[in-house]
Amino acid sequence: MSAARPGAAVPHRILVAKPGLDGHDRGAKVVARALRDAGFEVIYTGLRKTPEQIVAAAVQEDVRAVGLSILSGAHNTLLPEVVEGLRAADAGDVLVFAGGIVPDRDIDGLKTAGVDEVFPPGSSTTAIIEYLNRSLGSP
Repeated sequence: MSAARPGAAVPHRILVAKPGLDGHDRGAKVVARALRDAGFEVIYTGLRKTPEQIVAAAVQEDVRAVGLSILSGAHNTLLPEVVEGLRAADAGDVLVFAGGIVPDRDIDGLKTAGVDEVFPPGSSTTAIIEYLNRSLGSP
């Protein structure tokens, strides 16, 4: 691993995680690759992570944002648990965004619970990248 050049921007670190019992991660991998290709440093946790495991990884990796991909229908429980865990770990400033199968009727509740943005089915990776660039600013 080479050291960054003096004055060179260090890319934002993003954790992409699959909370719960989902066994399908194609979407998470597509997003992770798109973020990497856009210049972010991406850590992918793999399948079937608990909120506690996701929080621990986010803190350990010192990420600026956590992207949660969920298909199981447990979004109203698992996503707020990740947000609460980050707050409890003094990492409440970490941006939390989500995608997958989240019905429109649940998005406002998730935002009230602290999820910063939700990307419903059909959202483009470009929209996610633009959102992160706006929200996080230049590295």
